[in-house]
Order: sequence, then structure tokens, then C-alpha cells
Amino acid sequence: MFQALADPTRREIVRRLCEGPATVSELSAPFKMALPSFVQHLQVLEQSGLITSEKVGRVRTCRVALERIADAEAWFESLRALWDERFAQLDTLLETLQDEK
Repeated sequence: MFQALADPTRREIVRRLCEGPATVSELSAPFKMALPSFVQHLQVLEQSGLITSEKVGRVRTCRVALERIADAEAWFESLRALWDERFAQLDTLLETLQDEK
């Protein structure tokens, strides 16, 4: 998932899809690249589970996979809690060292 999000084009696609579903044509409009190249970005996002797509007739519509985004958010939150705890311990240590002077 994070490898897929390492690319700024793919991050922008996910950001746009967080606003709601969109067709491939709508998604590709702001980007100056050939459609086959753009579709490769969509394939990477779909393989990582960040988006889903559905084809009806000739139109492919993409949607963000909110549960996958929620998984990443939960992981980041666990890291944030860990680092908050470590910084609090560091603050305590620095205060103790300052008081000993």
C-alpha cells in the first residue's frame, strides 16, 4: 500500500477518489500523460487494495477502498501513540537531568 502511495500521481488519484467515485476519463483529465500510462497507475492502486473499479458497458468507474485507508490510518495512529509515549519519557528524563544541575 505504501509503495503505491509513494508516487504523487497515485496519491492525487486517491485524494480525488476520497471526494467520490469517478470514471477513468474524469480521473485522467488533470494529468498530462497518455491513457495507457495513467491506467497503469490505476492498476497499481487496485492491486494494492486502495481502490476498486467496476466496468459498466464501456465506462470504468473507480472508488476508494475506505477500509484499506482506515487500516493505514490505524497503523499511523499506533505509531503516533508509541512516539508520544517516548517523547513524554524523554521530557521526563530531561527535566530530571535539568533538576540535578
